[in-house]
Amino acid sequence: MTEQFYVGIDQDQNEGLTHLGRIVRDAWVFDILPETETCAGWGSTQMQILYEKVYAAWEPYAHLPSRLPDELRERHTRLYSQAIATAKQKGWDNELKDDD
Repeated sequence: MTEQFYVGIDQDQNEGLTHLGRIVRDAWVFDILPETETCAGWGSTQMQILYEKVYAAWEPYAHLPSRLPDELRERHTRLYSQAIATAKQKGWDNELKDDD
């Protein structure tokens, strides 16, 4: 079986508003990674390790942005708002359809 590699959040679909993109963006929120790290070329093992770090970082906040301390909540809002706005400008529709 051939290992798949992540394309990087900057090349991911819909401005990285995907499962893997959210892991990277959340790693930025928690300063696990610098915002300059796109994770391009990362293999599944590296992404799994990152997921586990991000998951652990969310645990004290019950995985809810509303429970983040002010600084983290503001960073989360900024990072996600930018991605959502850019994705919408490029035609992303966040409404669920019958086949979703």
